[in-house]
Amino acid sequence: MTGQVLVLNATYEPLNVCSLRRACVLLLKSKAELIDALERPLRSVSASLPYPVVIRLLSYVRRPRAAARRITRRAVFARDGHSCQYCGVEGVRLTVDHVLPRSRGGPSSWDNAVTACAPCNLRKGDRLPHEIGMRLRTKPRPALAQPVPHAAGGRGAECLARLPAATARSLTRTTHG
Repeated sequence: MTGQVLVLNATYEPLNVCSLRRACVLLLKSKAELIDALERPLRSVSASLPYPVVIRLLSYVRRPRAAARRITRRAVFARDGHSCQYCGVEGVRLTVDHVLPRSRGGPSSWDNAVTACAPCNLRKGDRLPHEIGMRLRTKPRPALAQPVPHAAGGRGAECLARLPAATARSLTRTTHG
């Protein structure tokens, strides 16, 4: 059993993506309800189950909102759309650059880290962008949770269309902030 399933809270907020096996266990134990499934079923010797893509937990799970998302290279690249924030080149030899260099006391924080291609990062070195005539395309900001359209293997938008209209609107507002 391989695959990923989008898990929604009881309020239809996206919580996380879990394994297909975990989703089946939650469904079989009546801890979750099926929201969306693939056309093909999951089959065993004695049973046939729908192939879940999106499930909703039946009981509400509290999530602390104050916890900041950990800064990682992968998260910075995703936030910046895998493109250099100085020249705009996409996906080629990307690095994380500190706008205020660490050598000058700059922190490793969401407000100071941006995606840069290797040539731009090398050109900037340990200087500030304005000192060498470079400009940021966008201001660094904390990363948001993964938007629903990209969740569930790219089928999040399809799943939203099947939800009640009011629920889909609130879910979209929640994830896109």
